[in-house]
Amino acid sequence: MAKNFAIAGVTGAVGQEFIRIMEERNVPFNSCKMLASSRSVGKKITLKGKDYTVEELRHDSFKGVDIVLFSAGGSRSKEFTPSAVQAGAVVVDNSSCFRMDPEVPLVVPEINGEQIRKHKGIIANPNCTTIIAIMPIWPLHKANPIKRMVVSSYQAASGAGQAAMLELIQQAREALDDKPVTISALKYQLAFNVYCHDSKIGPGGYNEEEMKLAKETRKIFNCPDIAITATCVRVPVLRAHSESINLEFTDPITPDQVRDLLSTAPGVRIVDDREKNRFPMPLDASGKDDVLVGRIRQDESIPDNRGINLWISGDQIRKGAALNAVQIAEKLF
Repeated sequence: MAKNFAIAGVTGAVGQEFIRIMEERNVPFNSCKMLASSRSVGKKITLKGKDYTVEELRHDSFKGVDIVLFSAGGSRSKEFTPSAVQAGAVVVDNSSCFRMDPEVPLVVPEINGEQIRKHKGIIANPNCTTIIAIMPIWPLHKANPIKRMVVSSYQAASGAGQAAMLELIQQAREALDDKPVTISALKYQLAFNVYCHDSKIGPGGYNEEEMKLAKETRKIFNCPDIAITATCVRVPVLRAHSESINLEFTDPITPDQVRDLLSTAPGVRIVDDREKNRFPMPLDASGKDDVLVGRIRQDESIPDNRGINLWISGDQIRKGAALNAVQIAEKLF
């Protein structure tokens, strides 16, 4: 049955991706409200051949709306989501605001889609780095429980929003022209540089992005005892995050067994050509729904063949955000 949608934060990078994905997947809907901040009011958005006018996101924006795809930032999610739920809508929220709330399902449909039916008006979309990491890990964990994960992320500018992507392009041009580099949307110069993810550092020295990956994975897997540690950095890539993942399993597992398990995993595609030295790259993952996985090899430092190394790339804006949210919405029908 077709529903009435609203998209909050429609003019942002993820909001625009909502539009593209709804068209590509031919998501059925009766109406769709386009909501954003006051500075975007009056802009025209085309969806399935129909023009919509952007309205200001307000507490009274949700009358008659069934599903809200929300990607307007944590503070706006916290402010406006209660009004949407009170109006009878179900909110699929892309911020970190509700992810660790025990009353809110945190969902990757290919992994724990059954949690969707337990919602009380809000369903949380996990962090992009988490989604991309666990898509290929989950099929392995189901077959052979993982005891420990070590993750190093190489995160694109898209994770900091559309303004950061545009600024990376500008910085590259300025640096090549030997001009002063603009630093506004980004924390530091990202062009020709790498820096640690600029989320807040906690008392233990880990930043929020690293802690999100650990806490969210445990919640989604319903596995509070899995040991997870991460190092997250920003790299000069426009979109699509990459991650180096080291896994320690309960029982022995071989690279061939990993390939067999991943060959049928939904939303995952193996790119593992040793002869041509061709493995997942952000350029190949950009604009794609699947998470690419390769460099599948035994970790010889872990005894009894219980260790595996992986290298993955996935589009942060698509599966890491907008696509996952739309998939949740589809399962709400």
